[in-house]
Amino acid sequence: MNFSQKKKAVALKYIPNQDQAPHLIGKGEGYLAEKIIEEAKNHQVLIHEDDALVQILYQLELNSEIPSELYSVIAEIFALVYQAEKMAKRG
Repeated sequence: MNFSQKKKAVALKYIPNQDQAPHLIGKGEGYLAEKIIEEAKNHQVLIHEDDALVQILYQLELNSEIPSELYSVIAEIFALVYQAEKMAKRG
């Protein structure tokens, strides 16, 4: 990350069998990015860091679905998150 740029964060949500695709539910930079990350941690939401992907997703309007070109990338991340959550529940 270029230190002259403010840190950015995005939040995605996907409900299987309800949503057609994940959608952007939050985004922010600087202080707001830190608050998004803090809230995710407070709710035990796993955080994936990828500056290039954040830059792309940050351009979306809030509540918009991710573009189809990103389906495979986001699907891989969600699969890792679901797997980690499953392992955490096993103890």
